[in-house]
Amino acid sequence: FHYQSGATHITDKGQVVTALPGGPLNHHWTKNVIASPNGKHLYVTVGSNSNVAENGMDKEQGRAAIWEVNPANGQHRLFATGLRNPNGLAWEPNSGSLWTAVNERDEIGSDLVPDYITSVKDGGFYGWPYSYYGQHVDSRVQPPAPQKVAQALVPDYAVGPHTASLGLAFAEPGALPAPFQRGAFVGQHGSWNRKPHSGYKVIFVPFDRAGKPAGSPVDLLSGFLDEQGQAKGRPVGVINDGRGAVLVADDVGNVVWRVSKAAATAP
Repeated sequence: FHYQSGATHITDKGQVVTALPGGPLNHHWTKNVIASPNGKHLYVTVGSNSNVAENGMDKEQGRAAIWEVNPANGQHRLFATGLRNPNGLAWEPNSGSLWTAVNERDEIGSDLVPDYITSVKDGGFYGWPYSYYGQHVDSRVQPPAPQKVAQALVPDYAVGPHTASLGLAFAEPGALPAPFQRGAFVGQHGSWNRKPHSGYKVIFVPFDRAGKPAGSPVDLLSGFLDEQGQAKGRPVGVINDGRGAVLVADDVGNVVWRVSKAAATAP
């Protein structure tokens, strides 16, 4: 859709840049898109069409992947594959690397498999469906593919099993106080199949100056579960608002939360 600065609504009919995998079977339908820093390419997440390819690999063409798209002509290629359900995308400011948040597979227990955030290597394969978190073989997938498993990259950082981590944004320097100054915000939609529940919050993963995770996660925003374990809210997307705060979309509370510094108080 063409946009002019200051416009408050869309009048343009829009045009298709490139077609993404869809129905009629469309298991993981959510997608995310960001532009490269120079604006020449778009990077698009496309989740798998199943838990562990139980519908057949023919239903997974172009899926469980991040696409690189040329917005000028719609041409695309698979930038990275083997990512069961990638969602959040962001550029790490120090290294310049592309990072994503990934929802891993279900139905092998409450403590497997950890969701994760990871830097994304061009041409990298991250295991799905044949293995998880590197080269841990998933025996449910038949026929096996030992050659693919041998290629599987280990993700950078686990963020807990079944947390349904969807949002990803890197902190803007000086926007929030310590410890939220260098690292990644991760929106966790929360588990649907785990006891006790996991996720249902926004966490902050500290990073070092080299652009790598460096420490345990810290809660930025929590309290979305009541005493009976019912969800009052479920964080989804996370983004900086450019004015010193972090915005969090909540698709159960149907609100956008704004997290900012506390107002200064007199001594």
